[in-house]
Amino acid sequence: MPELATINGACHCGNIRLVLHWPESETNIPVRKCGCSFCQKHAAAWTSHGRAQLVVDIDDPALVSHYRFGTQTADFGICRVCGVVPFALSEIDNTRYAIVNASTLEDVGRFSFSSSATDFDGEDVDGRLTRRQRKWISRVLINETGA
Repeated sequence: MPELATINGACHCGNIRLVLHWPESETNIPVRKCGCSFCQKHAAAWTSHGRAQLVVDIDDPALVSHYRFGTQTADFGICRVCGVVPFALSEIDNTRYAIVNASTLEDVGRFSFSSSATDFDGEDVDGRLTRRQRKWISRVLINETGA
């Protein structure tokens, strides 16, 4: 297993905190700017890596909304306090997959970002889920500490 570097992130108010464990040897973090209206309106810039790991800590789960649209195959976690969308989840074959909004990462250190536009129009649901299984983070832990 390759060494993993730790990159922290959070929504603006800190109710949702992220710990992204990124492959140490991958110093460039690819960022995809989705062309859908939801991602454009939130200025979301998504990243994931098949060998990464993600821990999401939520202080008060009642203050997190989950928004599902389009193909109904992903849940976007939205902080109800500050409105930031730090992550999205997709459940495929009993495995939780995730992507991270790179705009919420706070201490990227020696890592750099490369951005590209992405358009998923015309992608069928099976193709979308297969792509997520290949490219999204499959080691995901959600900790809800408050109530």
